[in-house]
Parts: sequence; C-alpha cells; structure tokens
Amino acid sequence: MSVVLNDRVIETDEQGFLLDPDDWSDAFAEKIAEQDGLRLYDESWGLIGYFHDYYQQYHTHPSMRQLVLNLGRQHGMHFHDRKAYEKFLYRLFPRDPMRELCKLAGLPKPEPDT
Repeated sequence: MSVVLNDRVIETDEQGFLLDPDDWSDAFAEKIAEQDGLRLYDESWGLIGYFHDYYQQYHTHPSMRQLVLNLGRQHGMHFHDRKAYEKFLYRLFPRDPMRELCKLAGLPKPEPDT
C-alpha cells in the first residue's frame, strides 16, 4: 500500500503503518487520519508528538499504562483516575488508541498487547 503526499509516494504496509520511519511527517499523519476517518485536535497532536518522541528516545512504544500514568496526570484533575483518561483516549481514537497513535506517529506496528 502507499500514500501520495506532494507528488511523493510513501510506502506503508496493508494497515497504513510506515515501512520507512524517515518518511514520517505531519502531512503523513494528517493523510492517514483522513483515510481512517479521524479528526485531529490539539490533544491528538500532543499525543502523536509524545509517541514519536518516546519512540525516538526509548526505541519502543509506550504502553497504555505508561500513557495513562504519565499524561493523564499532566492533562489535569479531570483525569485523576485511569478510566477517565482511557475514555478520553477512546473518544479521540475510537478503534484502538495505541495502534492508531503508533500509526499516526510513524512508528512500527505495536504488538497486540500494547
């Protein structure tokens, strides 16, 4: 599968995950979000950036637990518990927040239990 951005062909797997992480850009994330029927909000971009930076630093995906514990606290008191933050993530990315965020951030496909 491939995505065309500015007359350039970007290769992806059959689910839309990048084959070459160096091809990632904001425009790629926007195109994939559009194809997946997602609207990206400021919070979405913050999460995409978090995933991209986390992977660059640790060479692995953050887990749902890490995401909830770290970012849930940063996003304010209304996310004081894990379930509230998970609901927030599922409102932004209804099908599967972890897989969708990895795809939008240009990361490799996560393992099923991530």
